[in-house]
Amino acid sequence: MTVPSVTLNDGNTIPQLGYGVFRVPPADTERAVTEALEVGYRHIDTAAIYGNEEGVGAAIAASGIPRDELFITTKLWNDRHDGDEPDAAIAESLARLGLEHVDLYLVHWPTPARDNYLHAWEKLIALREAGLTRSIGVSNHLVEHLEKIVAATGVVPAVDQIELHPAYQQRDITDWAASRGMHIESWGPLGQGKYDLFGAEPVAAAAAAHGKTPAQAVLRWHLQKGFIVFPKSVRRERLQENLDVFDFELTPEEVAAIDAMDPGDGSGRVSAHPDEVN
Repeated sequence: MTVPSVTLNDGNTIPQLGYGVFRVPPADTERAVTEALEVGYRHIDTAAIYGNEEGVGAAIAASGIPRDELFITTKLWNDRHDGDEPDAAIAESLARLGLEHVDLYLVHWPTPARDNYLHAWEKLIALREAGLTRSIGVSNHLVEHLEKIVAATGVVPAVDQIELHPAYQQRDITDWAASRGMHIESWGPLGQGKYDLFGAEPVAAAAAAHGKTPAQAVLRWHLQKGFIVFPKSVRRERLQENLDVFDFELTPEEVAAIDAMDPGDGSGRVSAHPDEVN
């Protein structure tokens, strides 16, 4: 089974479905990532703040999978934006991962109260030029943050990784991205279990129509919207289930019904607002 790839605005390709290790305990990470690689994942998304880069690196090293067959993402944490801190931060992440470069490096949050995300973005451009990361992007950046960094540097991020699920679709950002060739990565793609997503009629109906689970129906919705998605699980059977989403397609009507689940007033957000994370 081959996960389809999408081409980023810098010409690099990324598997559209990967494995995210947010909140995977460090002690469990090597086992979980090993199992993900065994069942077919080749795209792993981690971050310095998760505290589990070492486990990701250990699993990669033990896997025997050629480096060019893997896509590894990590992220710059909020207190490392200033001065030469991004240089030190990526060096530390690479050491923990046991890699010479990552495939994607992200500014994790814009931290607008600190107002140094533009400097962080300028440093990421230099890190890419130095070959320490193949692609660069951002996470949790709103349109105003994106407009500022692009106006100053002329470099559009390859991705913006944002909270995105049926109840909270952030259409202002997805529209901005679509008009500028930036891809969206969905974090919390299943709503982090914080509302009854699977019991919602459009999701349940789509799952029943295709003989799939509600989770598979929602992941398929993300894929058909063109989003890059990485659900998290520490159970092998769920890892396999999340990967088993390429043998069916939602109808346009099913996609539209799930689209309509967002009330449009921002009330569906289940995590922190980017303006509040500094």
